Amino acid sequence: MATSTTITEAEILEHVVSPVQGGLPPDAARAILQLKFDKDAAKRIRQLLQKNNRGTLSAEERITLEKFLRVGKFIDLLHAKARLSLKEAGLCV
Repeated sequence: MATSTTITEAEILEHVVSPVQGGLPPDAARAILQLKFDKDAAKRIRQLLQKNNRGTLSAEERITLEKFLRVGKFIDLLHAKARLSLKEAGLCV
């Protein structure tokens, strides 16, 4: 966890999800691995990232991109826990 006084939602979720510990039932782990952004959301994320790279992202778009990135981080944490759970159960990911 960060040593600064400001903590992010992602850092808090790491303590809740504990991605370095498995423990999920295999069916739950497999279901979690299916979670992802749909095509429309992925397209919007790509557009926002391109605008960000060009330096043309508006303040409102920056907020939207940050929200997508936070949700993406949460999905990453869940996926890590799910993969570890399947590995601990001796199942392929």
